[in-house]
Amino acid sequence: MIGSLRGTLLDRPTTGEVIVEVGGVGYRASLPTSTLAGLGPVGAEVFLHVHTHVREDAIVLYGFAHADERRCFEALLGAHGVGPSLALAILSALSPAALSTAVLEDDLATLCLVPGVGKKTAQRLLLELKARLDLPSLDGGSVAPAGGGSARGEARAALAELGYAPEEIAGALEAVGADAPVEELVRSALRELVRNR
Repeated sequence: MIGSLRGTLLDRPTTGEVIVEVGGVGYRASLPTSTLAGLGPVGAEVFLHVHTHVREDAIVLYGFAHADERRCFEALLGAHGVGPSLALAILSALSPAALSTAVLEDDLATLCLVPGVGKKTAQRLLLELKARLDLPSLDGGSVAPAGGGSARGEARAALAELGYAPEEIAGALEAVGADAPVEELVRSALRELVRNR
């Protein structure tokens, strides 16, 4: 099993894939967009944390810039009905921190923003990932109750409706900090989003 690759970026044959040459051998790996964006030009030295996925007809490598991305990918693969393509799509849309926050806050809206994730899949993921991801409590207490009823979850859904990306929303709500009523969270987050644009 291949756990990591360190070598030269040889090619980007298709969208979402790279070939990394290590000791004269070219390894083809599929990557989330966050990792692809940080790789640099062809010829650059790269390091990838790798998940080796074995199927009957193929051995496929999935590469990640950080070990926590690989852990999230493997946790997603363990969830019912999630294959490598969907797990990669989720990690292309959400960082491990954003995914963990969405799971902690029972935030269906954020998961549903990922192409290929509908409401039923998002509900199942929320349940299964709580057991699979190493999740601290955001407030130092217990995890928020199911159903997406937390103020932060509702604020996140409102900001998503306004067209903001999950990463922007997560950053803005993190900067806002303390718990407050939904309206106040949304107003403060909007101020933060406008300031950062």
